[in-house]
Amino acid sequence: MARGKIQIKRIENSTNRQVTYSKRRNGLFKKARELTVLCDAKVSLIMISSTNKVHEYISPSAISTKEFFDQYQRTSGIDLWSSHYEKMQETLKKLKEVNKNLRREIRQRIGESLNGLKLKQICALQQEIDESLKVIRERRVAERDHEEDPHYGLVDDGGEYGSVIQFQHSGQGLFAIRLQPNGGGVGGGGGSGSDIKIYPLLE
Repeated sequence: MARGKIQIKRIENSTNRQVTYSKRRNGLFKKARELTVLCDAKVSLIMISSTNKVHEYISPSAISTKEFFDQYQRTSGIDLWSSHYEKMQETLKKLKEVNKNLRREIRQRIGESLNGLKLKQICALQQEIDESLKVIRERRVAERDHEEDPHYGLVDDGGEYGSVIQFQHSGQGLFAIRLQPNGGGVGGGGGSGSDIKIYPLLE
């Protein structure tokens, strides 16, 4: 029974499409190998599936795919890389210009390379420096106020810092000594007293 003619159009079913691709790819690679052996030809195939998987074949006599295309360029006179090279050169040029401008701005902020700046540019630079210095000063003041806080470094006990009476420094570390109210007297009587508790501040 003769096999029906296959209509050439996109296969809608993704599974069938992938199976057909795999079978025909293997068939193409087989033909390429046969051409290489029978005709002593250099053959290269590059295939990219709909799922972006790359499959390639290159004749054993060719060193690499790049060498194959280099030979194609020499034989055909077509430059495959010129447009890509030009784009890379343009990108490199832009990056060099950005780097140059950044270096100049850094030198200007330390008082160098100011020649050629207009008065408006110098004023803007001065304003940026003043704003940066203001931020630094505010940060230093905040750090100093934090360190001078009488509660700085103490054990947080729900905000009850009044019972901390002194610091004791021993050879093993820094401790805070505080009085702990004692609800009951000796033998469970109604008297009141205090227990001394020591909290290590630094391990």
